[in-house]
Amino acid sequence: MTLNLSEKEMRVLEELAEKKELSKTGVMKLALRLLQSVDARVDLGSKLFIENEATREKSELVIL
Repeated sequence: MTLNLSEKEMRVLEELAEKKELSKTGVMKLALRLLQSVDARVDLGSKLFIENEATREKSELVIL
């Protein structure tokens, strides 16, 4: 399989791979599992939020 990524997307992929100590393939597999899990929950009516631990401020992530 071949992925056509922009230079910026490839740079992000490489940065995440280094940060997470994964291969680029590992990052892509992780991203797919995360999207699959989030998508399944959203399909059941759940919402996804990110919370700042210090301020308790919450932001909703909208998945298209």
